[in-house]
Formats: sequence, structure tokens, C-alpha cells
Amino acid sequence: MARNKYPEETINQILTVALNLFIQKGYEQTSVQDIINELGGLTKGAIYHHFKSKEEILQAVTDHLFQGVDDMLSSVRDDKELNGREKLRKISLVSLDNPAQDELASVAPNLLRNPKMLAALIENIIDKAVPIYIQPIIEQGMRDGSIQTDYPRELSEVLMVLTNIWLNPAIIPASPEVVLRKVKFFDEILKGLGLDLFDEQMIQRYEELLRMSAREVSKEN
Repeated sequence: MARNKYPEETINQILTVALNLFIQKGYEQTSVQDIINELGGLTKGAIYHHFKSKEEILQAVTDHLFQGVDDMLSSVRDDKELNGREKLRKISLVSLDNPAQDELASVAPNLLRNPKMLAALIENIIDKAVPIYIQPIIEQGMRDGSIQTDYPRELSEVLMVLTNIWLNPAIIPASPEVVLRKVKFFDEILKGLGLDLFDEQMIQRYEELLRMSAREVSKEN
């Protein structure tokens, strides 16, 4: 067999096809053969050359979908010019502007029917996003006085879980109007805790993503 001169292109092709199938059919219902069938002549051997299992493909898909996010979050966390609250606001905004959000909204996945992908999302939140990015920022805010809390870990988890799960219509299906009410209610809760995160720009971005997701749902129905 001739050596593949463009392994990165092959990997990206595999991950793109796998993501679409995992979203459309669900991870459990997608076989490696299904992925091969959509790859236009790529062999099973070519897939197993890069990935040992479907589980490994899922991990790579998750990493690929949010590529660049770690660098972005790190740069905000390490910004010497911002206090803790300012960093949280910036992270919230740039996370909404992440192209992966558009990609997910454009396919309107129902993650309740896709428990493996949902579990990967939750694991990423609890094991990575919270301890590496969010909690250190909240602890900085406690030191500089911009955030008042005695529970940095718990506040970090609440912020991430409510934002990425409770406010995510791909997990808890809801109309754009209902989700926007949730966003405004969440904003009130945070302000009651002395944490003013949401601004008009962020709410408008939520509206854009919700309209995009609603259009895809209406197409399917």
C-alpha cells in the first residue's frame, strides 16, 4: 500500500464524517463500518492506522470540535490586565463566539439521545474546564475583590453546568423564547451573588445561536 502523504487530511476527513454520524445516528448506533461507508473509498485499515477503536475516534472528535478553545481559555486566564470578574465575562463571550458553537447549532443535535457524547461533554466540564480554567479565575477574583464567594469550586461547577447543560437546547430542548428567559433568570441569580456576567452583546449572541438551532429543528420536522 502506498504511504499516505497527507495523514492530517485523512484524520480530519475521518473526524468530520464520524461527528456527523454520531450526531445524526447517535454514537451507539454508529459502527466503524458506517464511518468507512461515508469516506469515499478509505479502507478499514486506513482508519485503524490512525485510531484503535470507535471510543478513540469519539475522543478525537471531541478534541477536534473544540480545538483552539484550550489556547483561548488559557490566554484569558493568564491575562495580567484583567481581574477575575472581567476574565469570566471575557471567557463567557469568547466561548459563545467559538466556531464550534455555530457548528453544533447548525446541526441541532439532541444530546439526550446521544448519552456517550453527553457524557464526554460533562466529563470535559468537570475534569478539565472547571479545575484548569474557571476555578483559578474565581479564586483570583476572590483575591482581587471582584468576586465574593466562599465556594470557588462549587461556583465554578454551577457556572459551567448551568451554562453548558441547563441553557443548552441540544440537551434540554426548549424554544428560543424559553431559553432566553432562562438566560435572563440566570443573570438575575448571578447578580444576586454579586457576579455581573451577562451583557447585551452576550444575550444577542445567545439569540443568534438559538435562532440557528431552531431553523435546523424546523427543517427536520
